[in-house]
Amino acid sequence: MSRTALLLMDLQVSHLSHVPDTYLPHAVRALHTARAAGVPVLHVALRLRPGHTDAHPRNKVFGALPPHLFTADDPGAAIHPNVAPADGEIVVHKNRISAFAGNDLQQVLAAQGIEHLVLAGIATGGIVLSTALQAVDLDYQVTVLSDACADPNPALHDTLVHDVLARRGEVTTVAEWGRALGAGA
Repeated sequence: MSRTALLLMDLQVSHLSHVPDTYLPHAVRALHTARAAGVPVLHVALRLRPGHTDAHPRNKVFGALPPHLFTADDPGAAIHPNVAPADGEIVVHKNRISAFAGNDLQQVLAAQGIEHLVLAGIATGGIVLSTALQAVDLDYQVTVLSDACADPNPALHDTLVHDVLARRGEVTTVAEWGRALGAGA
């Protein structure tokens, strides 16, 4: 079996304010399931340079953000305490939508011998979709935890999970993934 890692993506305070309160317990459950099964956890978070010198004004997503958001000093950019990294868990900062953008994630995964990525995060139409597509192109096996992903647009989440992501990898729930790992959930 290939070595697996859970990517918890954009579980930052600000992002969580755009999805239902019922979402976070699923992400917490995914984190606890991975830890109980000995699956490495990598946290991916959006972090831009002060003044957003790394965000082009033409970029509709990042160019429109006020320059104080998602910087190291922004409290809303912090990873939510309920899913905070434990000692030894890797945190990777990105500066675009994909978890692979502007960082050394691919190098870290290679160094750890990771071949299978399990994805959880906000938003399904953003980091989950872009990371899944890029991971498939990079020949990773991909599993999307449907209930540990969320989008401000629930209809978009459902379409992406069932009609797009399921064609490119496995889609399952946290509970089903836990049972497959033998870790319970």
